[in-house]
Amino acid sequence: MDLNQVTLVCVDYDASVEFYMKLGLIQIVDSPPRYARFETPSGSTLSIHSGERDDIASGTVVYFEVDDVDGTVEALRANGIEFLSMPTDQRWLWREAYTNDPAGNRICIYHAGENRRYPPWRVKQ
Repeated sequence: MDLNQVTLVCVDYDASVEFYMKLGLIQIVDSPPRYARFETPSGSTLSIHSGERDDIASGTVVYFEVDDVDGTVEALRANGIEFLSMPTDQRWLWREAYTNDPAGNRICIYHAGENRRYPPWRVKQ
């Protein structure tokens, strides 16, 4: 099993499409005002579909891993994306920065490297 697709609720289709394109995703489906799908360089996909703000799960976070969190965040800020928190080293050994998409979905730009799958405290199989 492999996770390769996430769908999020959007409340403003055009603003959400613009946001994800600014993040650097490539739009591969455009079906306004209800649905769009984007692709990452690795081939994973993320979709948005129109809904109500009440449909957004408050605890959901979508993580986009990059090699250079600081450089990526600076480039995204220069492209008009505002961040809630700037790059910070976390105790779980990831470097993270957070923003929200136009619907309020939480987005994390991060780097974990091998610590994503193989943290020092990984459960022994």
